[in-house]
Amino acid sequence: MDGVHRAGMPGVYAEVRDAGQTWRGASGVADVRTGRPVRPDMRQRVGSITKTFTAAAIMQQVEQGRIQLDAPIGGYLPRLVPGERGRKITVRMLLNHTSGISDYLPYAFPSLQGLPSAPDVSPESLDDNRFRQFRSAELIEMGLTAPPVGEPGGPTGVYSNTNYLLLGQLLEQVTGTTAEEYITRNVIERAGLRHTEFPAGPRIKGPHSRMYEALYGLIDPPRDYSVYNMSWVGPSAGLVSTMEDLNRFYGKLLDGKIVNQSSLAQMQRTLPVRALDGSTIEYGLGLHKVGIPGCGTFWGHDGTVWGAGTMSLTRADGERQMSVAINLVRWNKLDSSGKPQHHPIDDALSALYQQAMCGNGNAQVENASQVPAFVP
Repeated sequence: MDGVHRAGMPGVYAEVRDAGQTWRGASGVADVRTGRPVRPDMRQRVGSITKTFTAAAIMQQVEQGRIQLDAPIGGYLPRLVPGERGRKITVRMLLNHTSGISDYLPYAFPSLQGLPSAPDVSPESLDDNRFRQFRSAELIEMGLTAPPVGEPGGPTGVYSNTNYLLLGQLLEQVTGTTAEEYITRNVIERAGLRHTEFPAGPRIKGPHSRMYEALYGLIDPPRDYSVYNMSWVGPSAGLVSTMEDLNRFYGKLLDGKIVNQSSLAQMQRTLPVRALDGSTIEYGLGLHKVGIPGCGTFWGHDGTVWGAGTMSLTRADGERQMSVAINLVRWNKLDSSGKPQHHPIDDALSALYQQAMCGNGNAQVENASQVPAFVP
């Protein structure tokens, strides 16, 4: 972790569990101006790790017979997804990103369209939307209006936050309460998490770091976005949590304590999905599968929101767990072709993952390419 800080990361903190033993550590600062140190118990905006919580909530409703995985979404939400798409796209396709529905992010943040290579990309939208209150239906419409990224139910998927906003609306439809309230009562509280919540406003309660966004060098020096209205992601990526809570959650999920074993088996049926950064990941229903040669198979998710990156992975046997938080994202500057340039932070994070997941220097996690990239 000290290596990650030395490479240019302001602050990094983590919790690693191995066969009943727990290690927590932190390196660097939570505030570059004051030098306030980062601590391992700090709260973090965990981005798309939220998707696992939302997927677990959906699977609970599947178990109760209120939702069918292979039923068309138009049957549940005819106004939001009308016509042929509503008949072709199933609940499962939303969960595993094979719906073909575009991500709404480039339309909610128009100054980022074409990121990272477009010449006129700017961070203007990030500041414009800091306190904006989005409605889920408004964001969903942006995604549905955009050109589709594939045919529903194809052999490969394309990652889209629109899918999980639709799942949030589905939860509301079948439970009679908001997705955030349902997930809080039936997933967060069931897992015994004490520091995990959907924030009520733009500020994070409790001890936390500032969160620095570099946007591939377009914001220099990086800007703090820890105060932000998270209505732009909601049940797709809006949660605040701690590294301890994340390890507890994934441990209980993989042990069949949040959903039953049949639901878990469905969640672990993976296919190739193209992530927002262009890489390909093995994705199930709200879960990444990560195979590390010589170390094992891990399950979990990663997440990024403006200024904050988080990764949580648990080995298939539940014995080894890693949750890592960083407070600077998109640190790679772009070359003349718009491609992110290699940075020492990449190698340092690779070394950290290797040590945290495998406990030794033997497993090969080349430039972190074996694990999910930090994407929204």
